[in-house]
Amino acid sequence: MNYLVAVLSDRIKAEEAYSALESANVPLEKVAILGRGYQSADEYGLIDPNDQARKQMRLMSLWLVPFGFVAGVLFDSITGLNTFAWAGTLGNKLISGLLGAASGALGSFIVGGGAGLAFGSGDALPYRNRLEAGKYLLVVKGSEGLIGQSARVLKPLRPENMQGYSAQ
Repeated sequence: MNYLVAVLSDRIKAEEAYSALESANVPLEKVAILGRGYQSADEYGLIDPNDQARKQMRLMSLWLVPFGFVAGVLFDSITGLNTFAWAGTLGNKLISGLLGAASGALGSFIVGGGAGLAFGSGDALPYRNRLEAGKYLLVVKGSEGLIGQSARVLKPLRPENMQGYSAQ
């Protein structure tokens, strides 16, 4: 499925673009307006990258934290290092396990999407920010031909931004 997302500055321009697509015989069930008074990003299904990153981090931590603990205990057992002499043999194994678990948690943060959560990533977040700023999104979903036709119709209306996507 292919998508065309046009950012329009106000409601009047969004409705003008919608009418232009209607005049060009673009099937209206393939067109959606997102913004105040229309669909929200959540209603349309525009994913929130922060939610996705949190889910991925939790999923990764389910196996990375226990794996890190076991790896820490095994490392201490194999090497026989007495890093924390004051803790004794059992204490060394537990501390090594906890350090391994902490490493697993850090790994789930980095690999699971924490960097994207902390620094932002993907196109969904800028589109959400534009909606929050009072802008409108016009989304056309369909074949490459329909997307090309829609882009030709919308280009003379001078949207703030127009981007095509191909979802595989």
